[in-house]
Amino acid sequence: MNLRRPASAPVRAIKRLLSHHEIATLLLLLHAPIDAMAATPDVASLQEYGYVEIVSPDTGAPKVRLTEDGNAVLRGLGVR
Repeated sequence: MNLRRPASAPVRAIKRLLSHHEIATLLLLLHAPIDAMAATPDVASLQEYGYVEIVSPDTGAPKVRLTEDGNAVLRGLGVR
């Protein structure tokens, strides 16, 4: 049985265990970005690990949204 992944497939790994608060934050961000001003301390740790990013739209306040790695974590949990 061949279990090798294709060379073009990216390797994504969870960088560390997430707290239940961090997982809940990822789930909230799955549905909609949140204002950066409303961000919790969990957002800072998720940003440090590359799971979320802060984006500045042309108008309005900066928003926090999931990155591709954050989406990969949710897919690994069976959410997406």
